[in-house]
Amino acid sequence: MNGVMKAVRMEPVPPGEGFFGPDEGLLETTAALDGEDGCIAGARHLTGDFLARVQREHGVPVSARTMDLSQLVVSELVTNALRHAPGPVLLHLRVIGAAVEIAVWDSDPGMPAPRGADPTRVGQHGLEIVMAVAQRFRVVREPVGKRIVARLDLLDGL
Repeated sequence: MNGVMKAVRMEPVPPGEGFFGPDEGLLETTAALDGEDGCIAGARHLTGDFLARVQREHGVPVSARTMDLSQLVVSELVTNALRHAPGPVLLHLRVIGAAVEIAVWDSDPGMPAPRGADPTRVGQHGLEIVMAVAQRFRVVREPVGKRIVARLDLLDGL
């Protein structure tokens, strides 16, 4: 899984495109995930490597908590996408200002919904976990499938 990180200047995102708004001077990487063994672990490693490179090469501070939570969010979103959607999954990571945005696209048009609290339920808490740790969260219907986007602050307490 070879993600390519590049600094790009983005034009404002039109309303309804699914991102949280216009941002400039961002760092990003994208990976296509095929669901093979090790794919989810690879996505977590890609996320950790991406944020480490953002710190090292671009001087953008990232807290250890955000590093851990970003990998958790990626793991949960990619797991859900691979479990519930046929075909490949796209993982897109980008740093925007003081946040990292994690977007996972899959081909299933069904919109996920968090389940009610149930202390007896084993598993199936991924969406609730993502929503609890993300500062912003959206699910966007796409022409094919959907995109789930979570944004986390790079530093604690922002």
